[in-house]
Amino acid sequence: MTTTPDAARILDIATGYMASKQLFEASRIGLFGAIADGADTVPAIAERTGVSERIARILADAMAGKGLLTRTDGRYALEADAAAYLAGGAAELDLAPFLTFLGEISYPHWLQFAHTVDTAEPGELQMDDARWGTFMAGVMTYNALHAQEFGRLVDLSGATNALDFGGLSAGFAVEAMTRNPALRTTFLYAPGFEDGVAEAVEAAGLADRASVQVGDTATAQPEGSYDAVLANHVIHRFSAEENAQIFRNLRAAAVPGATLTVLDFFLDDDPGQRAIDALHAGEYLVIDGTVVYPEAQVRGWLEDAGWQVREKIALPASPRVLVATAV
Repeated sequence: MTTTPDAARILDIATGYMASKQLFEASRIGLFGAIADGADTVPAIAERTGVSERIARILADAMAGKGLLTRTDGRYALEADAAAYLAGGAAELDLAPFLTFLGEISYPHWLQFAHTVDTAEPGELQMDDARWGTFMAGVMTYNALHAQEFGRLVDLSGATNALDFGGLSAGFAVEAMTRNPALRTTFLYAPGFEDGVAEAVEAAGLADRASVQVGDTATAQPEGSYDAVLANHVIHRFSAEENAQIFRNLRAAAVPGATLTVLDFFLDDDPGQRAIDALHAGEYLVIDGTVVYPEAQVRGWLEDAGWQVREKIALPASPRVLVATAV
């Protein structure tokens, strides 16, 4: 017997914006935090969030339909992932600032995507100070999720002298240092990031194992003999020629056998494209014109520069990491 196709997958994609908007609003009104202490009813949720019972029921049902809540005898409760990432102050990592960024910056910006498709040009961000604040809070929250998963799944044990090069967040090295007490890190970041890096390592209690330098990411030639190099959230911001040179410069600063991590989204050449990476190719282009590169192209830059990829790690709900060795 042959399977008769149906339209379920198409409609799930086509109506995805409905789920997104309801998630953004559920987060904004504090629906998840309202039941962080245990299951409760629509009237209780409405009272705690300040919305009508009709809205509370619509949002709670939508989130239950998407698996973030359970509903038993009219009482709604958080699933484990919602409790960990959406429950406000009770969350392990509160993603609310990232959802606010998606709802207020990214989502409206996608309304310009037809222009991007026709011209291959990003849309107009039209940012003011308040929107930049929302933008940066969201991006840094998303980076905190990436860093958490990076620290959990990428093994840098045995390394003692790391270079964190040109990234957007000190969180990756902070996670690695927290898990590896012998690891010291030199941060070489673009001008304007140095204060944030210093604050992050100070807040983590790691200032005595860190130093901060400033340099242009595309041209800086780090000096040292590093046994671990982090190039996380770097390559999508630079041209192919610049990335090839960056990897050559990093190889010159690494001892033989050193580990390099390249964290970013990648396009696949095999039959199974990872969806989150492909979706971010559109996001990066429409937002600011940056690039999600094919993995094969990135591997080519690495090989030409003297790095051999030994592992690829997919971080849940986050980018992937190419782990390479200096040869």
